[in-house]
Parts: sequence; C-alpha cells; structure tokens
Amino acid sequence: MEADRTPKLSTLGDMVDTLQAAGRYTFDRDEALALLRVSRLTLKRAAMRLVAKNRIAAPVRGFYVIVPLEYRTPGAPPPSWYVDDLMRHLGKPYYVGVLSAASLHGAGHQQSQEFQVVTVAARRPLTAGRARVRFLGKRHCERTSTTGVKTETGTMRVSTPEATALDLLRYAPAAGGLSNVATVLTELAERFDPKSLCKAARAIGELAEAQRLGHILDFVNAGDRVEDLARLIAEARPRTTPLRPGRPTRGYPVDRRWRVVVNERIEVDL
Repeated sequence: MEADRTPKLSTLGDMVDTLQAAGRYTFDRDEALALLRVSRLTLKRAAMRLVAKNRIAAPVRGFYVIVPLEYRTPGAPPPSWYVDDLMRHLGKPYYVGVLSAASLHGAGHQQSQEFQVVTVAARRPLTAGRARVRFLGKRHCERTSTTGVKTETGTMRVSTPEATALDLLRYAPAAGGLSNVATVLTELAERFDPKSLCKAARAIGELAEAQRLGHILDFVNAGDRVEDLARLIAEARPRTTPLRPGRPTRGYPVDRRWRVVVNERIEVDL
C-alpha cells in the first residue's frame, strides 16, 4: 500500500504555511477541519489568532485568505487573488465588472476605490484588509459575455469590453455617474468589436442600456464603433428611454437616432 503523503499538520499555522508553499492562498473551514481534525471552536480560536497577526483574513464566514508577507501592512492581497475561490465558496455565478473590468481592459482613467463584482443578487459589501469588494445584482448574470483573465493565483471571470460598457450604463451610480461613465468610455471604446457589442446588447434582454450607450458614444465621438448597434436599435424600435432613469423627462430634447431623452448634462474629464 502506498504511504500517505499528506503532510502532518498540527496547527492552523502549519496548514497555512503548507498551503502557501504550494501556491495556494485560500481555504475554507471544512477543509481546515478535515486536515487538522479539531473542533469548530478550536479552529475558530486559532483563526482569530492568525487574523489578529495579519497572517490570514476572513472576508466571509468560513472562508479564509492567506496573507503573504508583502501584504501584511494592507492586511490582505488584492481581491483578484481570491475572488474566484470566494464565489465558488459562496456557490454563486459571478464576473468582475463595471469600473473594475474597465480598468482591467485598459480604461483606467478613473480608478474605482472598490473591487466590483456582479452576481445573481446584490449582497452586503465585504472587506479583506483595506480592500472593499462590492456586489452588484443581475438576475441572469450568467448571460453576460465574459472572458477569463489570469491572476497571480489562477484566473477570474471578467466581463468583455462590450458587456462592460453596457454595465457602466446599467450601474451608472456605482460607476460614478454618467459623466464618469462617458470619461471611461472614451478609452474603453477602443477595445470594442462592433459585432460583439450587438451580441452583448441582445444578451441582456432589453435595450435601454444599449440606447444610452449609443448616445454617449456619439457624444464622445466614438460613434464609428456602433453602426451595427444603431441598426439594431432602428430595427427593434424600442420605446424612448431617459438618459438618466428616475429623473423628469418633460421638456428635454430627444436623440432620435438612439431614442433617448437627454435629461442629463454630461461633462467628460479628459
């Protein structure tokens, strides 16, 4: 019989060191209980001691992030190191989106102060060290076009440039408002594929974000990237939508090309 090669672990600290040496930076409570063969109370107390020493972080109950030496001061590595494992632990589909995705695609004019994740339902933000992770809800988030992006510890799902642009309009308040969205789009539009933009617009099931996006892209002189999208809007003839939802529309001009009531003044920060 082959000898058991599982290293003998006597403490949670031993386990953390062993996982980090193997290139792993997350673990959950069930794994620790199985490896250490201790009670939940004993594990909880050991974890609290390591959290106090900034050796691990605990962004959600039962899930732990190992903190390497270079991240002891901020208290945790960046969310990109653990977001995929975190969402697997929570059992929820997800993708990194909005301003965080825009930055990953090179549109980093306005850096977000939080790491933005889209999943099936909004949930309370979490923190790990100094990092704040914000969750934005989208009922059918799995329909959104995404791509795998390599991280220091594996990969994570990130919305494509085209899907990111639509989400910037969907979550405009979380993206800093329409003026900030327009500023980000001046850079993000360079990554658009016109066919993929139409595909992403159809996938969301309704066209209000696509209409607003088209209007803003015309405003920032990137309208040459959206001719296919303009044809889609012309053929679908959706109802006119306000540029800024929830604000009065009477008396404001209408962009006939995109069927948008222009009820918000946009200023681009270049």
